Amino acid sequence: MSSALKPLVDGLLESYAKTGIINNVDGVNLPSKVVVGEITSDLLRLLMPGFFEGYPVTVRDLRHKTQTLASSVSARLEAEVFKSLYFFTEDKEKAHLCEDLESAAFETVNAFLCCLPAIRTLLETDAEAAFEGDPAAKSREEVIVAYPFMETIAVQRMAHVLYRMNVEVIPRLMTEWAHSRTGIDIHPGAEIGTHFFIDHGTGTIVGETCRIGNHVKMYHGVTLGAKSTAAGQKLRDVVRHPTIHDHVTIYPGATILGGDTVIGEYSTIGGNVYLTHSVPSYSLVIQKGVSVEVLDKGQSSNENLLDQ
Repeated sequence: MSSALKPLVDGLLESYAKTGIINNVDGVNLPSKVVVGEITSDLLRLLMPGFFEGYPVTVRDLRHKTQTLASSVSARLEAEVFKSLYFFTEDKEKAHLCEDLESAAFETVNAFLCCLPAIRTLLETDAEAAFEGDPAAKSREEVIVAYPFMETIAVQRMAHVLYRMNVEVIPRLMTEWAHSRTGIDIHPGAEIGTHFFIDHGTGTIVGETCRIGNHVKMYHGVTLGAKSTAAGQKLRDVVRHPTIHDHVTIYPGATILGGDTVIGEYSTIGGNVYLTHSVPSYSLVIQKGVSVEVLDKGQSSNENLLDQ
């Protein structure tokens, strides 16, 4: 080692000894961020064959390629799920539970992979909503291969299954992998119905306890967040994020906050609205200065304020 580096190494080792919370030395191996990203990429290939490869996929080869890829994904994901289960098991139990945890990881991954056909059914509704909802889309194929939203929602729907199976860390690694690629941040805990579409998408955030119905359309820069997280860990498992009912449109820059905030069906939330309370069905919400105005979309005088 170069003598010039010795003070640096000594300083880092001293820091490691003093500041242990950001070390994982001599500890349990955590799921790998890199490996989970690679697995997520391959899961997208299983979900939407022919869209993420650099070569054509033919019907003749489909069974063999699917079987080979599924086997590879299963083995790698099983190893990462085992790490997660092992890490979050009490120390006193680890030595006695290795075999049980290996079995649990196998069963978890098998159950997860069996959900992929159902996830594909949901994704088809999302692709259809994006195509029908965006006049700039020339084809459904363009939506799937080019729209960042499709990649994000595909990953979130998979991560949500693992989240519901109480797999720690991995669902979040998956959605953050998608977030880093697309700029759309959807927590794996969010529950999202059919025919979901985020147009453009950059900067849109959907929090962990959000509940989103069917046929909801959102735009870039939308935040579905919590009113406050000052209480920190005391808010864990508390509903902190809004509920969005069916057929709601939320325009760019809107911020909707709070676990007790419910947006009624067929409502439209205008651009840059800051909303912290519920609105009834068929509402038209617009920002006027520092205040929010809630109108009835059924009133003819309001029909042209915003187009859905």
